[in-house]
Amino acid sequence: MTAPATPPTATAAPRPPVTVRVFTQRFSSTPRGARLARHLALHQLHSWGVPHGTEVSETAAVLVAELAANAVTHGRVPGRDFELRLALDAGTLTVDVSDTRGERRPPRRGATGFPAGDAEGGRGLVLVAALADRWSVLDRVPVGKTVRAELDLPR
Repeated sequence: MTAPATPPTATAAPRPPVTVRVFTQRFSSTPRGARLARHLALHQLHSWGVPHGTEVSETAAVLVAELAANAVTHGRVPGRDFELRLALDAGTLTVDVSDTRGERRPPRRGATGFPAGDAEGGRGLVLVAALADRWSVLDRVPVGKTVRAELDLPR
């Protein structure tokens, strides 16, 4: 006697697991807070498998340093912190730095020219634009702004 045939079942094609790692931390709006943000970002990336000294780690360090320095310099509101958020998925590292000064926004993308040689500032977003694959400014709810830089990871 033969076993009864089982009806065919639809099976989904295997998909790779989707893992998004997220790190969020607030820091004091001071130069020390900006340095700490950079340091902790590198530590977090290393714990996620992005070793210190690699191209991704070094580029992320510059992005975090510049965005945090801008938040401390241009987005500071006394008594308010800035926030760093890192998100790492299979293909992209996203660096978000948020502050509470929504009325002070960086120039539009593409509008950042290189400052004069004797200027004391103005190079941060030039570096961000050069190193990030994409960057943008987003509204932050309930108040403020977020500057986002995205870095495509090597496959």
